[in-house]
Amino acid sequence: MHKVILIDDEPLARQFIRKLLQPYEDLLVVAECGDGFEGFKSIQLHRPDLVFLDVQMPRINGFEMLELLENPPQVIFTTAFDEYALKAFDTHAVDYLLKPITKDRLDKAIAKWQKTDRKSKVDSMQNLLSESPVAGYQHRLVVKDNSTIRIIPAHEIHYVEASDDYVKIYTNERHFLKKDTLSHIEQVLDPKQFVRAHRSFLLPVAQLLRIEPYEKDSHVAVLRCGARIPVSKAGMTRLKEILGL
Repeated sequence: MHKVILIDDEPLARQFIRKLLQPYEDLLVVAECGDGFEGFKSIQLHRPDLVFLDVQMPRINGFEMLELLENPPQVIFTTAFDEYALKAFDTHAVDYLLKPITKDRLDKAIAKWQKTDRKSKVDSMQNLLSESPVAGYQHRLVVKDNSTIRIIPAHEIHYVEASDDYVKIYTNERHFLKKDTLSHIEQVLDPKQFVRAHRSFLLPVAQLLRIEPYEKDSHVAVLRCGARIPVSKAGMTRLKEILGL
């Protein structure tokens, strides 16, 4: 028996998927959730084999929820928004259903999931999260802070530092750890507002106070928060471009 969780802020959408799943005797719906916070807790509790997940939801979206999980489950996404980069789902063998969902399309999605071996499922999910196919740039970062989920608005970020398999997100309050890469954070934040000043640092242009020379061909960015961030040669070129220098 495979455990299934339905996560969608529309009760009728969850009810419809549950009805379409009734013929599948090996699939057991163990929980229904109305938002990403509930979904996160439910996934940790039930450890499902498959999740039907809405992309656009209030509070946190589907991708933000998955980023909080240590070992995200296999997902069939459901969405009414075709502006999302749906080709990314096909590339990584993670299926999606465009609303309104039909029985035939759901059957094909489940068949695709059943034929995928476990390793491919894990790899596809990791690749999907690393490429973050949500359209547009994020205006916030979502982190797991012990048992609390914190939403950090982009304008509150002082800078972001790479730290092994994590990134440190510095704010006025303190820094928060997020299991992610600096390259991915760079991709999801607006490049007009955040600049990769160094291979280990990403900084908001709004935080920049001045740039000082430091040794040969290198500089230091002095931020409004008081931090001094190393600036590489490539980072200096990027800063000049965005500052129009």
